[in-house]
This record gives sequence, C-alpha cells and structure tokens, in this order.
Amino acid sequence: MDDIGLPHVPSVTSAIPNRIHLADGTSVNSTEASQVEGDHPTDWNAHAAFKLGSFSIDEYGPLKVVVIGAGFSGITAGIRFRQHIQNLDLTIYEKNAGVGGTWYSNRYPGLACDIPSHCYQLTFEPKTDWSAFYAPGPEILAYMQGVAEKYKLMPYIKLEHELIQARFDEPSGKWHLRIRHPTGAYGEYEEIEDTADLLFCGTGSLSRWTWPDIEGLHTFKGRLFHSAQWDQQDGDSWQESVKGWRDKTVAVIGVGSSGIQLVPALQPRVAKLFNYVRGKTWLSPPFASEKLAALVKDSASSNYIFTEEDKKAFGDPKVYRAFRHDLEDNLNSTHSATLRGSEMQNAARVAFKENMIKRLAKKPWIADHLIPDFGVACRRLTPGPGYLEALCEDNVDFVPTHIKRITEDGIELVDGTQHKIDILVCATGYDTTYQSPFPMVGRNGTNLNDKWSPHPITYLSVCVDEFPNWFFSLGPNAGVGSGSLLAVIEKQVEYAVEVTKKLQRERLKTIEVKAEAVQDYDEYIEHYFPTSVYSERCRSWYKMGKEEGRVAGLWPGSCLHSLRALRYPRWEDFNYGQVDKVKNRLYWLGDGSTLNEKSMSGDRAWYLNDEYLDIPPIPQA
Repeated sequence: MDDIGLPHVPSVTSAIPNRIHLADGTSVNSTEASQVEGDHPTDWNAHAAFKLGSFSIDEYGPLKVVVIGAGFSGITAGIRFRQHIQNLDLTIYEKNAGVGGTWYSNRYPGLACDIPSHCYQLTFEPKTDWSAFYAPGPEILAYMQGVAEKYKLMPYIKLEHELIQARFDEPSGKWHLRIRHPTGAYGEYEEIEDTADLLFCGTGSLSRWTWPDIEGLHTFKGRLFHSAQWDQQDGDSWQESVKGWRDKTVAVIGVGSSGIQLVPALQPRVAKLFNYVRGKTWLSPPFASEKLAALVKDSASSNYIFTEEDKKAFGDPKVYRAFRHDLEDNLNSTHSATLRGSEMQNAARVAFKENMIKRLAKKPWIADHLIPDFGVACRRLTPGPGYLEALCEDNVDFVPTHIKRITEDGIELVDGTQHKIDILVCATGYDTTYQSPFPMVGRNGTNLNDKWSPHPITYLSVCVDEFPNWFFSLGPNAGVGSGSLLAVIEKQVEYAVEVTKKLQRERLKTIEVKAEAVQDYDEYIEHYFPTSVYSERCRSWYKMGKEEGRVAGLWPGSCLHSLRALRYPRWEDFNYGQVDKVKNRLYWLGDGSTLNEKSMSGDRAWYLNDEYLDIPPIPQA
C-alpha cells in the first residue's frame, strides 16, 4: 500500500506548465484543477510525494512506557497504562526491595495516615475494613501490596532497580535510561540500559530524606535514627524494634508530621523522652463528619478504632459509598481556610487555639511555645492524635530552646544546658529542593537541575518544556493543602495516559509542552500564593526557603481545582514532532479503514454499545 498513490493525484508536466495531467489520462489547466480538486495548484507536488500509511486508523503501533517508582503513583500508572494503551510494552522500575514507595521506606513508631483512611485510597479500589480512622502505616502498605497483586502488576515491576541517568535522544525521540541494581554480592552493582517512548516518573517529592545540619551529629556514640530510615529487622513491627527501650532516654528532634507521630508512640515505651522543637505548628481537632458521628459511638475520640460492627455496616455498598462520599465532601470543604483573612481561616485559628490549650492543660506553658502566630495551614496541618497529651506526661520534656551541638553522649543547648541521652531520633524531613539526584537531560542537552534553579517550573505540575515525552506525578506544585492527595495522583496519571493515547493514536514522535505555557503557569503561581496563608512566614517543606520563599510544594488552588484543571489536556499548549520523513500531520489516518473492517473481526457496530452512547435527557418543560 505504501507504493500506491492517492487516486486522481495530479502530476506537473514541465513541457506544458499550465496544464496538469490526472491519473485517469485526462488533463486540465491549473485553474480548472483548482476548481475540480479544491486545492491550490502550487501544492500538487507536495500531494504527489505523499504516501498513504499501510495501517488502519486504529491499528496502533507498539509503544514502550517506563514508569519510575512503585508507590501509589507507580501502581496507579501501571494499572491505567495497561487499561488504556494498546500494544504496550511496560516496565516499572523501583529502587526499594518492595512496592509501596514512602509507605515501604517509612517504618517509624506511630507511622499512620494523617487524613481519614477512607479518603486515602484509590477511587476505584475501595477498602471497607480499615482498622482505624487514621490507619497505621503497615495497613496502608498492605493495601498497596494487595492492589498491585490484584491487578497483576508484579511481572512488570523490577525491584531494587534504581534510575541513575535519563537522557532524551533527539534523533530517535526516545528516552535512554541507565538503571543500577545489586548483583547479589555484598555492595556490588551492575548497570543496565533501557529506552522508553514515554517516561513517567512517580517518585514523589518526599523520597530523599536528609539529616539535620547540627554540629557533632555523626559523632554521637549512642543509637542514631532518622524517621525515614528506621532500624528494624525485616518482618518485625516497630513495636519489636523498641522493645528494649524501657530504661532508655530518647531524644526526638522535630515537630513535623513524623515527630508528632513519633512522640506519642514512644512515650509509654521509654524511661525519658525529650522533644526538641524550634518552630511552632497548628494541630487540628479530631476530624469527623456528621456521617461518622451517626455511624460510630465515639466519633470525638482522637483516632477512632472501628469495631467489627462498624466494618459489617460498611459491607453494604450503599452505606459505605455514602459514608466515604460524606467524608470527602467534608474534606473538600475547607479550602477557603487557606486564604488569607477569610472567615473560615479566622474561625479555624480560634477553634484550633482553644483545642490546643485544652489538650495542654497539664502543662499550659507549652502552648506559648507551640501555638503559632502564622495562619492555620501555613505548615502542613496534622491532627496529631495523642501528641499534645503525650507532651503532658511526666516522662516527657518539651524543649523549645535551640540545640547548639550534639555531643558524644547527648545534646547541648545554646543556653549551655546538657541532656544525656541514649537514643537520638531525627524527624527532620526530606530534601524538597526538587534537584534530581541523577543527571536528567532533555532536548539540546538541557539539564533538569539547571532548568529548575533557583526554583522548579512546570506546566500544570505534570511536565516541562525541553523534556519531550516526560510526565510526572507529585512533582513541583502538585501537592494539596487540603483534600485527597490520591485523587490528585490519579488525575495526574490519567493526564499522562491521555497524552500517551494521543502520541500513539496520531503516530507522533514527540509531544512537548510549549515554553510560553510553562511561563504562563509560573506567572499564575506567583500571583496565586500571596493570596494564601502558605506564603506567610513559617517553617514549612512547602517552601523553597526555610521560612520564606517560593511555595513549590503545593498546587495553586484547591484539590477540586486541581482535578478540574487536569481533566482535559489543552492540546494547543503542546508542540508535536511528526514521525521521521512524514510531514503530513494527518498521516495517522492510515489507509482509510479500521482494523475490524480490514480483518473482518471484532465489533463493527461498536458505536451502539453502552459505553459510547450519550443519551440526552428529555426536557420536562
């Protein structure tokens, strides 16, 4: 078919410049040809050179997708790409020894979800038997492992395979990847190479933890932990890892989400606990909707444990759907609290302050050091079940005085006070600079770290110019201050899938967002955040600076705003690279047939099926 031209394709005869010979043997002058064929005579040579594709319009060529990471993003990507992309070659590379991402890496005491468990699951894979309102980390990990098994992803996942270089190759339009994995011998690795037509990164923004910059940290001779790399034997629970700590003095540095969960978990299991806090933070009252109060007996508790009776009630799909829908509706009703000077923000400050003072009644002086001057949600907000109550226990000292240095056997404060400790736990967070730990090189040799300095720029937080065929989830400005993060992850994955469908459907070589679209999104971000509490002065991983600076961790708007924005790609914001040697943008129309017609197989009346029908409602008046 490639050697057969279009019927009635004209050819120009140099001997008779004003006449055009048609394929049926007749000839017309150029004016007549323009009228008959509906084209401009100067375009005939281009039409004569064009060749039809030998494929049907829906006969999709092979497409190789590589996904980096097997956390929630990678698992969702594995499911959705396999669901929607035909003739797919899929590989998911995961650097850890198991799936789960941050829920695999983090195993510290007290690790739990900090939004309601029923709002922290995939929309299409409900779990009705969560053990608690804020489920423990191992339960979330088990849920993720179960989803990966159910959707048969494990054959596509290569564990202990870490991406160490990604480079876009201009001639082929492919990503060239270098992957490192252990060989089995202690400390030895080998490198392999791979390619991808489309690269999707689901590594997230909180994947590389960091030690605090404190003098003497690594000269400490006791046991040293970071919350993101808890020292425990495989298969053991965190309770097993701290079994011998009842006579120990333990220090926890930090008051972020990890520190707030660590303190109440360790408090009853150690002889003495110091919590060193240099910043302030809001802790929210227990989150519960009217639906929860109607279904359970103790909805006001800090972390309600669901009974077997509760779980049985959730076994009814109607009851469960209504419960979950009400929770998420409630969760998505707090966005205005993040806006400066809003009525909801002012009310939240009053309510949160009253709640914190009440919970700190045994040690009221702590409130002066912990309750912030900045707005609610400037820092990541957490309910912190049990944290304030643990601070009030006799074996816990809340220490707001700054640390000067770490000694061999303890901590010295700036006022000269020294505390001897046996175990030091750093709950001090992650590297949130969005600087890649490996070379990521796009078109024209552009290095991502250079492009994302002094701050990262993207298009709708899913892609960036000069990096064709590369999409990501939970990158810069992708998180949400309120609402369901997993709903956002799903939409980011689905966005990448829609782009991939277009890439395959239209037989494109590359798809790349326009630089001006990236600049427009950057301008929008710069104008949005001054209206929010996130730009106030507070220590937060949302910001590029410690207390001030660009907000790079959050979407510029609400969770629902993000879901709407990502629902339909704006194709006009992209540039497209055609297949080599094919200039016609409609080459993908193929040979004029569909595959089912040409093969005389499959459904040739598919447009009548339910999934394609769009039956309009009949107006009542």
